[in-house]
Amino acid sequence: MNDLTRTMVAGFGASRRSLLAFDTRPVFFTIGALLMILSLGMCGPGFVDLYVGNDGWPAFFISGGLTLFVGTALVLAYRAPFRAISIRQAYLLTALIWVVLTLFASLPFLFAPLSLSFTDAYFEAMSGITTTGSTVLTGLDSMPDGILVWRAVLQWLGGLGIVVMTICILPMMRVGGMQMFRVEAFETDGKMLPRAGQLSARVSLVLIAFTVLLVIALSLAGMNGTEAVVHAMTTIATGGYSTSDGSVGHFDSAAIDLIIIAGMTAGGIPFLLFLRAVHGDWRSLMRDSQVRAFLAVLAVATASVALWLVARQGFSPLQALRYSAFNVISITTGTGYASADYTQWGSFPSGVMFVLMFVGGCYGSTACGMKIFRFQILASVSSVQIRRLFRPNAVIFPTFNHRPLSEEVANSVVGYFFFFILFWAGLSIALTFDGLDLVTALSGAGTAMANVGPGLGNIIGPAGTFQSLPDLSKWLLVAGMLVGRLEVFTIFVIFTPSFWRD
Repeated sequence: MNDLTRTMVAGFGASRRSLLAFDTRPVFFTIGALLMILSLGMCGPGFVDLYVGNDGWPAFFISGGLTLFVGTALVLAYRAPFRAISIRQAYLLTALIWVVLTLFASLPFLFAPLSLSFTDAYFEAMSGITTTGSTVLTGLDSMPDGILVWRAVLQWLGGLGIVVMTICILPMMRVGGMQMFRVEAFETDGKMLPRAGQLSARVSLVLIAFTVLLVIALSLAGMNGTEAVVHAMTTIATGGYSTSDGSVGHFDSAAIDLIIIAGMTAGGIPFLLFLRAVHGDWRSLMRDSQVRAFLAVLAVATASVALWLVARQGFSPLQALRYSAFNVISITTGTGYASADYTQWGSFPSGVMFVLMFVGGCYGSTACGMKIFRFQILASVSSVQIRRLFRPNAVIFPTFNHRPLSEEVANSVVGYFFFFILFWAGLSIALTFDGLDLVTALSGAGTAMANVGPGLGNIIGPAGTFQSLPDLSKWLLVAGMLVGRLEVFTIFVIFTPSFWRD
């Protein structure tokens, strides 16, 4: 055996030992536990259908039983004495959670009398659990209450999962510049500690409190019980699943619009700041540069579109402000509700909405998109580069929240933008290859990766659905939702060979 052959054999053996040494027990144990929780979530819609007399209730209990069985089996098979998980395990766990939970979350759509294919059921579940809000369902006004509630439950659980992930997990994984939000107490020797669970529980209470407040407010504004619960859950989760094909515009109520505007705005603000506010530090909400930038973007975009509606569409000032604010905030936060078909307002509002879908909300919120802090960091880095052109000897550093940024954070954010745009371009081209027109492909890829919901055009615009798209396009969009929701790098990293090597 020559030296080259010996080297190859030794390398293969080392890689195999490395893969075998990768302890996946905590990963599958955690997935099993989450499946058990998901099975409990299926019971609620089942009882709703049973209570109102809909014949779709067995679908939820059958799905829940199957999910509970698999979850329990995983917990029993992979239980092990572990107190923390490694960074590499966290990457694999984060990716698998959204893929596996979506698979089981699609079961009620398959078993219910909706006549959905597996592709459509998985698309609807992925759109729900990533809080994207794109839908293949029509006839929502006459849809069984259980299905409407299940869609809302998926988005609420997905929104909670995103907040927990961005606060406790992604900073440890150094994803897209989020490492600057790292809480050092959560990490020791590359392990994530249970203290993160304590913070997750407190954030969950905040989310529950907001949901209850929205249910009460929407009920008082005229919604019935199912409508209030569904819209409260999908508003604070910035998901956008509604109970009507006409979305929130179906109610044609200024009071409901204002309540949901407040809920969507709250969903776009870091939930850690709400925790501080509960403990008396209300000033932190406005001291945070993210929040100020987020509110400034909403204000400028709302005013611009409102002025256009007054000048070009003949709206009254109050009417223009109402419709502009609702749809601008809905798109920016990635909620995806619509109170009107803004694509009929002209090219300027459509262009504004298309750009806003990529912006998103703040870090640590349920909002989608690229996140405000990344644009702030990119602007700071670009400003430094410009100043260095005419002051090459000056010592200038990019900053965020009045603090200097490390080179690692700056490079991570720049890399995030590069991979996001690269994947968006590739996804758009793939969609055109499958026969979609350019507007539908570009906006479809954008709304999937930004987890917004509606796109542009007559097919997937705010007045349309994704039902008529080819199956291949739906699977491509599912991939876009997953990559966008998990901040791009989380998915890409597990496909690199070095991830599986020590």
